[in-house]
Amino acid sequence: MLDRIDRGMRLLAGFLAILGGLALIAVILITVLSVSGRALLFIGLGPIRGDFELVELGTGFAVFAFLPWVQINRQHASVEILTMQLSGRINRIIDMGADLLMFAIAVLLTWKHWDGTLDKLAYGETTFIIQYPIWWAYASGLAGAIGFVLTSFWCVVLSARALLTGQDQTHGEMQH
Repeated sequence: MLDRIDRGMRLLAGFLAILGGLALIAVILITVLSVSGRALLFIGLGPIRGDFELVELGTGFAVFAFLPWVQINRQHASVEILTMQLSGRINRIIDMGADLLMFAIAVLLTWKHWDGTLDKLAYGETTFIIQYPIWWAYASGLAGAIGFVLTSFWCVVLSARALLTGQDQTHGEMQH
């Protein structure tokens, strides 16, 4: 059963990361087309209207969409120069503490993001040029933030399992 949950968490994180990558590709295309349009004003082309608003939306979504992938694969920045000399058990305790802290951060970030989304929805604020509701951008990031909470919780479960069984984890993957 734990293997199925692990596969599900990895699929969720991978799916969100792919969506984030597609959002970044869209941001790149929008930027290239808009800059090209500015350079080709003399033949009647022009920039994409509201290009920077679209870039903000896509980039914000991408950042949140990548967080679950980074967490499930244990790719956050870490300094191992001190921990290399410690025993496996001490390292598992440190991993557990780090995963608990990351889970707490993910919950806090998602909670405040949810509050921000509801606030933007209530005020009905829109972007200046293309007038899309700002809460749309917040809601799109919320999908990644919720995925971040789920994968962070799963990493806590994996760390607890490693601590209890004495088995080390390899980038968050379960040992068989």
